[in-house]
Amino acid sequence: MAAAPARPFFLSTIGKKYLMALTGLVWAGFVLSHMAGNMLILVSANLYNAYGHAIVSNKPLLFVAETVLILSIVVHVTMAIMLTLENRQARPQKYAMTPNGAKGSSLASRTMAIQGSLILAFVILHITTFKYGTYYETTVDGVVMRDLHRLVIEVFHQPGYVAWYVLCLLLLGFHLSHGVGSIFQSLGLRGDNVAHKIKKVSLAYGFIVAAGFLSQPIYVFFFNS
Repeated sequence: MAAAPARPFFLSTIGKKYLMALTGLVWAGFVLSHMAGNMLILVSANLYNAYGHAIVSNKPLLFVAETVLILSIVVHVTMAIMLTLENRQARPQKYAMTPNGAKGSSLASRTMAIQGSLILAFVILHITTFKYGTYYETTVDGVVMRDLHRLVIEVFHQPGYVAWYVLCLLLLGFHLSHGVGSIFQSLGLRGDNVAHKIKKVSLAYGFIVAAGFLSQPIYVFFFNS
């Protein structure tokens, strides 16, 4: 009897975890750089607008970056769904009791799907609000550009949007606090000797990203009238 053809690596369970880890790494790097750039809103309107203008002015680079990010999130979500379904098929009945201790799973890991769904909804709304929102113009150093600062100020003076933003960014920080560590584990880089350090780095990363993003609506809502 002829042997069954081998499955492509990235269709195997391990391969899917690799893809999920690599695409998660892309987005983890993006949110950190995006957060750092957006912190310019705390410095001045002109710097913030010039930063935004510099990004959209380089059309080829912007196209490549957006394509990579879109493909990454599509692959990440697809792999997450496929792995979740595989896990359910492999264990159709839930445990009578939830394991604790070393064998148990953290709240972050048990709710990753819910977190991811809400974060995805937030990303879509965020892009709709700011990328395709009201277009204002301003001039910085003689260059006419979009006044993104004005739009951000308007949006972050809306209590409902600020509350939604805060909730989702807390979820993002929670998601990253577990997800960054999972990236190392999926890529086989999380040995017993460094697992504790990686967990600390993951927690710190999630906190830094969430705190950086949250400082912006808090500053605008309470201190920029």
